[in-house]
Amino acid sequence: MATYGVQLERSDLLRLPPHEGSPSDEEFADWCHATARGQRLAVDLFSGAGGLSLGLEQAGWTVVVAVDHDQRAIETHRANFRGRALQLDLADPDARDSLMASLAGLEIDLVAGGPPCQPYSRAGSSKIRSLVDQGARDRFDPRRELWRAYLALVLELRPRAVLMENVPDMGLADDFQTVRRIVGDLEQSGYRTQVRIMETWRYRVPQHRRRLIVLARRDGAGFTWPEDAEAQVTIYDAIADLPRLGEGTGSRELPYAEGANLSEFAREMRRGATEGSVHDHFTRPVREDDRQAFALMDSDTLYKDLPDEFKRYRDDSFDDKYNRLGWDEQSRTITAHIAKDGYWYIHPEELRTLTVREAARIQTFPDWFRFAGYRSDAFKQIGNAVPPLAGAAAARAVAPSEPGQTPAVEPGWSDVYQRLEKLASDLGASDCWTAVPGTAMTPLVAAACALLSRPQPIGPDDLPALQALCGCDRLDEKTLDACLHLAPHNSRRRLERLRRLVDEDLPDDAAAFVKLLGLRPAEAKIFRLLRGYDVLITGATAVRVAARFRGNESYEQKLLTDGRIDLARLVGTGEQAPARMAAIRHLGMTVCDPGGSPNCAACPLAGAGCVYAEELAARLEAEREAAMRVGLFA
Repeated sequence: MATYGVQLERSDLLRLPPHEGSPSDEEFADWCHATARGQRLAVDLFSGAGGLSLGLEQAGWTVVVAVDHDQRAIETHRANFRGRALQLDLADPDARDSLMASLAGLEIDLVAGGPPCQPYSRAGSSKIRSLVDQGARDRFDPRRELWRAYLALVLELRPRAVLMENVPDMGLADDFQTVRRIVGDLEQSGYRTQVRIMETWRYRVPQHRRRLIVLARRDGAGFTWPEDAEAQVTIYDAIADLPRLGEGTGSRELPYAEGANLSEFAREMRRGATEGSVHDHFTRPVREDDRQAFALMDSDTLYKDLPDEFKRYRDDSFDDKYNRLGWDEQSRTITAHIAKDGYWYIHPEELRTLTVREAARIQTFPDWFRFAGYRSDAFKQIGNAVPPLAGAAAARAVAPSEPGQTPAVEPGWSDVYQRLEKLASDLGASDCWTAVPGTAMTPLVAAACALLSRPQPIGPDDLPALQALCGCDRLDEKTLDACLHLAPHNSRRRLERLRRLVDEDLPDDAAAFVKLLGLRPAEAKIFRLLRGYDVLITGATAVRVAARFRGNESYEQKLLTDGRIDLARLVGTGEQAPARMAAIRHLGMTVCDPGGSPNCAACPLAGAGCVYAEELAARLEAEREAAMRVGLFA
């Protein structure tokens, strides 16, 4: 293994003056009122360097206030935008009060923002778990709760529209409880909402980047997203025009010559830039052994494929440590980790990692946009940003409605929830009581039901065995033997696992109970649901119900994030969410079967806006009319 490296080289510090059109503190209110006469005003919370702010302005808003806690990001924002950029900690109620006071009397059309997402990302969660285990970090991370500060400001400002973005794992990490709470609170305040996963390459962003987008509006209109781009933007389109660096590392300022074959994307990025010059086209020095490794790679090469003499990391756990980009492809997601090393972003042709300007281009920042601080500060700001073109696309989905535009038709969610809750109540009073939380669902009974969980509902043959456990706060040998004696032969082996609980003090805490019994993850989720915990059971049956209700085929996708969003929307939030989840799961195992002939007539959702049921009814009616016409002319 190679052990030598390169001498650490810190870049110069770039200090940026405020935008020349920025108002002073004394002029701010008058400037906002003057701006509001002809433009829509927006506020960007947790703005970072301003990727989302730039997207908002490209989509027709003026960002009058941006807020972030990072000093370098605020300096960057202040230099590139006319509005105020405030360095505030929005977790502090006094800071929020100060912000609200500065906006008094203004009509804010849109509030946007992305509460810090590192604790939700897979990479961030892994690192945080490691630090917690080492005792170097507290288990509670306040950044997980900053969505509350964001939501509180939104509900106080009451803008016409709201745009929130985050990593998709914000939903996956907690069964979409945070997203469901945000959506529920917005809808209770009169907003119509939409939650979706954005694939940014659809909007001319040259990278594979997925974002969770929450939109809300209270003007009655729907959410009309721009059409997908006709062609994907490639790495070649994005950066091939930038000067070659050879074996150098570039510079803050380099000569730039516009080529005759400049791509449409590159022309857009150059618009407004200093003619004949390109800023911040510089990167880190490269170790000689890395340079030799890069020379052996193309875009399909994995780290584990390199000769052993070029490996500085274990290739069983770091098989993708190095990644060379391909000219005709999109980049992998640019993240803040690029501030530490650029091995995931090796130039397609040269033996180096990406420059600041190349990373900015891939994030769709134009060349006139500068980043304050050192080189690592710039990389961090770029990696944390929303790609402006993606932000613009999301913002256009909440643009003010045009005169005469037909209001959007959405399901009556209150009616939907009431129907699911009634189904859960009816199930609890029937022989299907094992499917829902209820008074009979003690920890011991819930555990037995979880052990018996199958793709089909628990059958009547199992009920005597489960009833033998009802009312038991503690399990003894006699009760277990009676339970097993009453159980069908194919259920006894599953229920035998309850023997671990014999003569044990059963804990009230669900996590402790799950550990004591040794429940598998899927079993543990069903146990928690039956005990009244707010969890999503994201198996194919429940996701299928939600997807059919929404009129899409997310349950047929291998990547089920969209399906989970459909399910989270149908389950909703609040005390009755577990009952609704249980009802949906039961529907998926019974009337909403996976075949082509679900029994919609027996489904309570059929008359509550289920798209599948409506389309099926329309198809059957068309077939009936066609049959009648054939009969008339026979």
